[in-house]
This record gives sequence, structure tokens and C-alpha cells, in this order.
Amino acid sequence: MERKQRTYKINVYIPDLNTENEPIERLIELGQKRDRSINYLVVEAILQYLDQEEARG
Repeated sequence: MERKQRTYKINVYIPDLNTENEPIERLIELGQKRDRSINYLVVEAILQYLDQEEARG
């Protein structure tokens, strides 16, 4: 029997204040360099942030 993979979705709102740093364009460029999707990069960043914050207690 095949197991179904659960998929969670989130939307990210980037306020106008932060668009001057061009986060989407930077993610696209980095994703192309690393041969990864933007989604992969964002999930990795979130996981690293969670690990860091949880370690702080």
C-alpha cells in the first residue's frame, strides 16, 4: 500500500519596506546557482532559524 505524503502550505507576505533588499530576486538567483527551488531554500532557512532559536531556549 502506498503511503500518501502530507503537504503543508504557507504564504509569505513581504512588506514593501523589505522589497528594497530584493529578497525574491536573490532567492531566484541563489536557487539557480544551487540547483534548488525557492521553496527548498525558504524551508531550509526556516528550519535553520527554528534550530537556532530553540537552542537559545
